[in-house]
Amino acid sequence: MNALKPWHIVVLLVVILLLFGARRLPDLAKSVGESLRIFKREVKDLQSDDEPRTAPTPPPTADPAPPIAQPTVNPAPTASPAPSLDPRVQQPPAGGSTTPSA
Repeated sequence: MNALKPWHIVVLLVVILLLFGARRLPDLAKSVGESLRIFKREVKDLQSDDEPRTAPTPPPTADPAPPIAQPTVNPAPTASPAPSLDPRVQQPPAGGSTTPSA
């Protein structure tokens, strides 16, 4: 009994045409279309916010113990003797030459 019949739709369209006029109807339809587009985009964004953006990371597994680091052995010292702090001992020249200079 309260069903919407085709002539109800026609009467509704005539009333809208009289209220807004023929010139404003395209602008009205355009603004309603833009509003619906924005509404759909926002609904889609809200639905995508509920979904995780990246795959969840698996829980960490028990890693085996890392290998024990071997102590490093210092290489043998160079063949040159350590400089003496005694001023009476003559030191070789810094250039590495062992021949006395004249």
